[in-house]
Amino acid sequence: MSPLHNRASRGPCAALAAALALLAGPAAATPTPPGGLQNPLANPEDCAECHSFPNSAETKMDPLVAPIAWQGTMMANAARDPIFWAGVAIAHQDEEAPGETEECVRCHAPQAFIGGRGDAIELAALEPLDRSGIECDFCHRLMDDGETPPGNARYVIDDVLGIDGKVPKRGPWTYKPGEEPLHSWALSTDFLGTSRACGTCHDVTTPRERVDDQGQGMGVSFNEQRTFSEWRNSAFGPGGGDMQSCQGCHMPAVKDVAGCGKYLSEGLLHPTGGRRHDLGGGNRFMIEVLRHLYGNDGTAEVDDVFYDIAAASIERTLASAATLEVEAPASVDLQAGIPSLGVTVTNESGHKLPTGYSEGRVMWIEVTASYGGALVYSSGRWLDGEGPEDDPQVRRYEAIAVDYADQATFHLLRNNYWVVDNRLPPKGLKADPETDPVGDRYALQGDNTWPHVDAASYTFPPAEVVDQTPDDPDDDLIELRVRLLYLVNTPEYVEFLADNNMTNQSGAIALDAFAAVGGVQPSVIAEDVRMLPVSGLVPPASETSGTGTGSGTSAGSGSSGGDASSSGGASGSSGGGSSGGASATATATATGGGDDSGGEGGCGCRSGAPDGGGADLALGLGLVLLRRRRPPRARRG
Repeated sequence: MSPLHNRASRGPCAALAAALALLAGPAAATPTPPGGLQNPLANPEDCAECHSFPNSAETKMDPLVAPIAWQGTMMANAARDPIFWAGVAIAHQDEEAPGETEECVRCHAPQAFIGGRGDAIELAALEPLDRSGIECDFCHRLMDDGETPPGNARYVIDDVLGIDGKVPKRGPWTYKPGEEPLHSWALSTDFLGTSRACGTCHDVTTPRERVDDQGQGMGVSFNEQRTFSEWRNSAFGPGGGDMQSCQGCHMPAVKDVAGCGKYLSEGLLHPTGGRRHDLGGGNRFMIEVLRHLYGNDGTAEVDDVFYDIAAASIERTLASAATLEVEAPASVDLQAGIPSLGVTVTNESGHKLPTGYSEGRVMWIEVTASYGGALVYSSGRWLDGEGPEDDPQVRRYEAIAVDYADQATFHLLRNNYWVVDNRLPPKGLKADPETDPVGDRYALQGDNTWPHVDAASYTFPPAEVVDQTPDDPDDDLIELRVRLLYLVNTPEYVEFLADNNMTNQSGAIALDAFAAVGGVQPSVIAEDVRMLPVSGLVPPASETSGTGTGSGTSAGSGSSGGDASSSGGASGSSGGGSSGGASATATATATGGGDDSGGEGGCGCRSGAPDGGGADLALGLGLVLLRRRRPPRARRG
């Protein structure tokens, strides 16, 4: 452990002067290259010595505010993520020039890149400190050189020593004489506390030239990820009218926070400037995979309590990402079906939903209607081991990139063409080829911005369902459940990474890790559950299908009432769902959840995802990952 710095060894005025002298940092700098630091990044365990402490009395009802909460996040585990290394192996096989995967490592494992290990293509090639991902000293030494643009992890790391012989930690606070921290510090509110700091890594451009619908070069490199640009072009960006930084959502501000355990014991609290470090995003299922691999029952690198904190933070973030509105009939006559069901999704975030790395990532609307535990209607139904059901009405939000030459997808470094990008734009997203949707789902509005609201409509035909309680004609209810679901890694993608890896075992490691925790499961962003009176049931005595009480026939997925295609082009429907009007035996599987309201006339429960810290709130119980039986939407290479 590095020794703590004794503030008594220097006068308070001298310390303050030294700190103020460092506010602007070095006059000029360039992105930090491998071997470019004379002063290595600190071990996060050294930081934990002082920055692991309980909440103050003023914040006792808040989630843990100490920076140590970072430990279970996807940022802290960016270098451990098994899907990342499985993807790197595929990219290594596809690279046109040696070393192209170094772009991946410099973002996910800065310690490795700076230490000259950017050529790593598997976790085993890293040193122990490299595994800490995006860690404390990395962020708190970031600076703006005034020249380097955001994106592709072109970070500039301060390397000038402070009075104590260590590089100052940059942060949001100043200190009164005599109350300085036990290490040198530098005020940094114009970079570290801004979205530009996040933009260092959260825009990604690959070396391939982007091509248009005719395969002609567009004169720009491929815009693989544009999360920062999406924010900057939205209403939440500069001048957008609803300014909100990345940190505002992902590192919520907290008042009355101590800078360290010593200050907490002395009652020295900062009334402003404190932020949580639980960094909630959207990759909820990966937390369980990480827990299995690196938690208490794995390598024990990270205590399970920190994965609990990360899981709860992700669930809170997902619950605020979007809202769901459902326009449903007050009752259902199965002899007529459901002629109209409207579902509206509103993006409440500052970027597209979903955003970031697109391979295997999808958000969609799931609609199910069940009677007595038997499925009557469905669209986009989650199928364990397969993913969302590809019926004619399914509404998906995804971006699919391919190599235009052969339409192969899931190849990051070969991708040069967007088949579709129908991810839901953020509010006020200005027209820009770098962030525009691709496809015909959305139309530019009068103010030259894209809509952040999407409406889907569904139609379900008549269904023949046996009355389970024929002696009481007034007690029959149908459960209508609408969920907005999100999946970061589809079963298809996880299997692709394993099946196509000819380089190492990273794909198999990822596949086995997913299977060990029950197989991939989606997160619930929002849901609406209604119990509606149902009529038009078939009396048991009039059955002709030979099924007994409690089963019958249903109309399946119904016909499309709106934009039926999930994307078009090479990513069209793979034909997994039943077609409109076709009858099928009702599936004897309950859709989960109970009667939240009941009562005649129907009523509903509209909500976001559950807010809580339990590991099972956003997850269901999954089956072991199964091989997909239906053909893919595009050639996988």
